[in-house]
Amino acid sequence: MTPTPADTSTDRETMLVELVDDTGVATGACSVDEAHRPPGILHRAFSVLLFDRRGNVLLQQRAAVKTRFPLQWANTCCGHPTPGQAVTEAAAIRLREEFGMTAELSEVGVFTYRAGDESTGRVEYEYDHVLIGSVGSLPPRPDPTEIACWAWIPPQAVRVDMTANPGKYTPWLPQVLDIAEAHRP
Repeated sequence: MTPTPADTSTDRETMLVELVDDTGVATGACSVDEAHRPPGILHRAFSVLLFDRRGNVLLQQRAAVKTRFPLQWANTCCGHPTPGQAVTEAAAIRLREEFGMTAELSEVGVFTYRAGDESTGRVEYEYDHVLIGSVGSLPPRPDPTEIACWAWIPPQAVRVDMTANPGKYTPWLPQVLDIAEAHRP
């Protein structure tokens, strides 16, 4: 029997995030919930994008219970390091929590974005570190409280569909994909 993952969405909202200035220098901390209330407070985040041997990217459709951009398609996983935590460490933990996977992750760039979610009233205002990695043939083991659906997709097919159906995707995915592809393994 496979254990059912615990719903951590409420607990995640009380976790601390690291506030930063526009150059990424830490300036303080607040809860995930507070950082995502309008108009949003700039804080450190990360986005992971995994590639398979054929160059496909692993995308997830965010679970319906997500407090920001539920049911939209996004990069492999994302999250927030706690204040002072190394981004690569936090990203590796989130990858295991969301997909049950491990990969050697490399940080390949950063960007800042702000996006409001009309469906939840929340705001993403993040200094986002992009990390990439490669995986072998082991299949993902997604946590259903985090991920509604997942797929390995050629990057060009993602770009075509993002252009045709922009509301289907999270607002940060185009920048994550651009940065990741420029440095892909």
